[in-house]
Formats: sequence, structure tokens, C-alpha cells
Amino acid sequence: MKVIIKPKRGFGKIETELDESVITKIKELGRRYQVSEEKILEIIFSGEFKNPKGNVKELEETVEELKKKVGSLEKEWAPLRYKAYGVSEDNKILAIELSGLLAENLQLKRFLRKKIERNVELRKLIQYYLR
Repeated sequence: MKVIIKPKRGFGKIETELDESVITKIKELGRRYQVSEEKILEIIFSGEFKNPKGNVKELEETVEELKKKVGSLEKEWAPLRYKAYGVSEDNKILAIELSGLLAENLQLKRFLRKKIERNVELRKLIQYYLR
């Protein structure tokens, strides 16, 4: 891999060829920490890398435990999400049926020449469940 370092201003640049072992280490770090190779080189050249505080192995084990907990919570949440979807679909169907019954009731009242009462709150509730 050929690395070219250019200054922000002015002329001059540095070109160097990296060894194959260095390239594999950079790629491994990129996959491990999900960072681009360019960013890793930038950190190396600028000296921004930090020595970890504490034991890295313990932190990685903690991360793995948390990933397992996330997986178990996801397993618990998936059926609840499915049930909630089913209930919301049932609510839509009931809102459609209720809307039809209200329209039928309105037509019957007109046919019988009775007083028509508009229930605005009920219409708002039906619209809420139809969204």
C-alpha cells in the first residue's frame, strides 16, 4: 500500500510504501473497531491514539455480555411487537365497522325523519384508529 502525505498548504509531499504485515494489521484494526483504514492511518500519524484505562480484556468481555443481553431482550420484544401489530390491525377493522354502523344509523334516522346528532368525539376516535 502506498501512502502519500500532503500538507494542507504549500508544496511537498511524503510518499512511502507500507509493509504487508502493517497493511494486514491496519485492516484487522479497521474490521475490529469498524473504522476506515484512512482514519487509522490518520490516528497513527497524528498520535491521537490513547492508551486504554483499565483492562481491555475485561471491557471486551463486558461488551460481549451486554450484546448477549441485547439479544435476549430482542427475543422478548419481538413477540410483543407482533402482538401489538395484531391489536392495532384489529382496532382498524373495528373502527371501519363502527364507521359503517354510524353511517347506517345516520341513514336510518334520515329515513325515519328523526333528529340527527353528530358525535364529533367519536369521529375523532375512529380517525385515530384508522391512521
